Amino acid sequence: MRGPAGFFLCSLLLVAPHCTEVAAQDIQPDPKTPCANWMGGAPGYPGHNGLPGRDGKDGKDGQKGEKGEEGVQGPKGDQGEIGVLGREGPRGFPGYPGQKGEKGEGAFVYRSAFSVGLTERAPHPNVPIRFSKIFYNEQSHYDASTGKFLCSIPGMYYFAYHLTVYLTDVKVSLYKKDKAVIFTYDQFQKNNVDQASGSVLLHLSTGDEVWLQVYGEGDNNGVYADNINDSTFMGFLLYPDLDVN
Repeated sequence: MRGPAGFFLCSLLLVAPHCTEVAAQDIQPDPKTPCANWMGGAPGYPGHNGLPGRDGKDGKDGQKGEKGEEGVQGPKGDQGEIGVLGREGPRGFPGYPGQKGEKGEGAFVYRSAFSVGLTERAPHPNVPIRFSKIFYNEQSHYDASTGKFLCSIPGMYYFAYHLTVYLTDVKVSLYKKDKAVIFTYDQFQKNNVDQASGSVLLHLSTGDEVWLQVYGEGDNNGVYADNINDSTFMGFLLYPDLDVN
């Protein structure tokens, strides 16, 4: 496009923008009209939100802060449940022996006993039989000179006698405080040696006396003893009264 025609086209192109600018300054169309400008269109809709960006890298730790003040102590909590019993621990070493204790006071043992035998033949009736052969009389509660046992410890006693009978009948009685308690009678058989015995439990008070005696008159004093035959009398304390000091 050379020649006059090209020149004319170039002139139009140079003049057109200028005229357009002048016309735009003179006429201001309403922007709300559908065609506010010969090149304008309807307003567009807002776009969608974009995707979140990636997390940034962790920052460096800051300097350690100062220690805060101690808070107020809270209320005591409820007691917890009892736990399961644990395993038994290892056995410990034996401890050192303790110091020797002081000697205690021993319990007092009350003793009263005697055992005696006859040395005389045919004792006299109605008097205590004097058993002068002493087998045991450690506490000296039996008096050989009188034939009587004297109670020094109140309590329960056991008495017994075993007599040889020879030449005549025997009737004896065990006395307590001038009163016959038990009787024993044996009828002698000629050309023979018999035995008579008896036993009894008695409660005695301090000062009570007990002895054995031929009972009644006549030929009832056949109590006998020699080097091969004995007639014995014995007694001992079973247990004292509880109020004995």
